[in-house]
Amino acid sequence: MVEFLTDLISEWHIGLQIAIFVVGLALGTFCLVKFCDFFVDSSSVIAKKLKISPLIIGLTIVAMGTSLPELAVSVSDSISNIGGGSAELAIGNVIGSNIANILLVLGFSVVFTPIVVKKGICKHELPILLGVTGVTVLFVCLFGMTSTASDFAITRWEGIILIVLIAAYITYLVLMAKKHPEQLDDAETEVAKDMPWWKAILLLIVGAAGIILGGQFVVFGAKGIAINGAVALGADEGLTKSLVGLTIVAVGTSLPELVTSTIAAKKGQNELALGNVIGSNIFNSLFVLGISATVNPLTTDSQVLIDAFFMLGITVMLFVFALSGKLRKAHGFVLLGCYVFYLTYLILRTVLGWSF
Repeated sequence: MVEFLTDLISEWHIGLQIAIFVVGLALGTFCLVKFCDFFVDSSSVIAKKLKISPLIIGLTIVAMGTSLPELAVSVSDSISNIGGGSAELAIGNVIGSNIANILLVLGFSVVFTPIVVKKGICKHELPILLGVTGVTVLFVCLFGMTSTASDFAITRWEGIILIVLIAAYITYLVLMAKKHPEQLDDAETEVAKDMPWWKAILLLIVGAAGIILGGQFVVFGAKGIAINGAVALGADEGLTKSLVGLTIVAVGTSLPELVTSTIAAKKGQNELALGNVIGSNIFNSLFVLGISATVNPLTTDSQVLIDAFFMLGITVMLFVFALSGKLRKAHGFVLLGCYVFYLTYLILRTVLGWSF
């Protein structure tokens, strides 16, 4: 679909082309966010009807649901590169989303209201996130080098390992949840009873279809903007795709996390904001990259090393901040400042053609 739409408008005036690509990107992002809500809500209703604990629903369905936009975009880009081409958009989307989640989403949340970090998070969730991030960087750096010296890749067998790890993580979450069983909330049960089975299943199907369609439109729009931008700026096409994936697409697919965390911050539930970011980053690295690389190995250039190590660095920084027992407003401003610095670097790297 992406190739068909791109070929269809390839002969049109460049101004009209860019306008269509921007509309495609905006429409795709809207579809991802809106249909993601449909999918998560209907999945939760079905789970409640099956008498599954709300805690398990939150740890699995909701956590995976916020990563569905990244999954749709990365898998769409992975499929579009079968037979040749690199996957700067797929890898950039995941790394960029993880960076945006920590620096932008959590930064804004902490500026709103400081977060008290429980000891359990520093003992369990954050070390797991550090380990997952480390494995992702390791796969990109060491085992993924292709025959071209400047190329790096997450191979299919690495993708399978990531899928096994996410299955193990979900199993761990379910076992931990069963150690602390919760009763179904009466109000939630009533909501589940109010929505008939046929409607929940229909919304589930519509949500899944909308997410797939949204991912296609985002890839179409993002690649179009990157290619035209590279021509206009005289920049490297690969660097421009990487910039779009790490910034525009990454922030767009992080909107569910941003909305959820901002609402939680306003309600004084900032612990939810921290858990949302940690869970989303774990799912992005294991679930999204794993499935995308299994569909088609994800090849990119050496610039991904800087982005991957930056992602690892800010994850370590978050862990250090959390060890103090509280994420304060000053921490939030540091996180936001780091994001501005990173965006500035990306723009200069693309415009000036910096190579690693």
